[in-house]
Amino acid sequence: MTHKAGFVNIIGNPNVGKSTLMNALVGEKLSIITPKAQTTRHRILGIVNDEEHQVVFSDTPGILKPAYELQSSMMDFVKSAFEDADILIYMVEIGEKELKNEDFFKRIIHSKIPVILLLNKIDKSSQEEVEEKIEYWKNKVPNADVFIISALENFNVTEVFDKIKELLPESPPFYPKDQLTDKPERFFVNEKIREKILMHYKKEIPYSVEVETESFTEEENIVRIRSVIMVERDTQKGIIIGHKGSAIKRVGAEARKDLERFFMKKVYIELYVKVNKNWRSDKNQLKRFGYNQN
Repeated sequence: MTHKAGFVNIIGNPNVGKSTLMNALVGEKLSIITPKAQTTRHRILGIVNDEEHQVVFSDTPGILKPAYELQSSMMDFVKSAFEDADILIYMVEIGEKELKNEDFFKRIIHSKIPVILLLNKIDKSSQEEVEEKIEYWKNKVPNADVFIISALENFNVTEVFDKIKELLPESPPFYPKDQLTDKPERFFVNEKIREKILMHYKKEIPYSVEVETESFTEEENIVRIRSVIMVERDTQKGIIIGHKGSAIKRVGAEARKDLERFFMKKVYIELYVKVNKNWRSDKNQLKRFGYNQN
């Protein structure tokens, strides 16, 4: 019996539903999801196995023109997704007409590997508009197999997965068959806390935040976590904490509930806030937080 395996990398503009699709395909919430752009900062792998296949899905940051060092590093993750893909998923939503980076778009249409173009959020438009957009994208990306989906409603996701398995190259598995992701537990703690910050704080605050888990101790019935929320300015520290600590308590309580579901046991979490000036533009700091890989 032949075994097929490969890297299936998902790219697209911010907020087109890449993380929602990844979670739907993997069957586990690995990528955080919020309505805000730049929710995904890293490249996150989700691994799906059956007896004859191993599909290594890769969620990537939304494509943008970098304004500071952190965003440049985020785009490096997208570049790496082009380099090791066996299948490329280019995700668009009904309303858009182009990728926010012409060089990346040229790489898609001249790709030597299979490209699957997913037209997402079709539940928000009419049949006529959907048909028009299918035709538009078939002409714009003639080398792609085009599917209409709703990642949120799980519509047509199984059909996409079947196509992926058909296109996979023959290969032994790249990871142990019981492995779900390439990221350690602390990464998901950091992301879950950051998701709550994205949801509850406005303006620049969520984009100025990084989370670092200093202590992660797993006991038989409980996981004990101590995490630090980094901000760039003293004023941001006060906003994160809130009046008498009310804001940070809400973040901690909501993150704890999600982490208890994720780890399937009780979680005790302590949160602290520190000022780490200009970390988004500091290459050494970014390397420490897992961004700059060079």
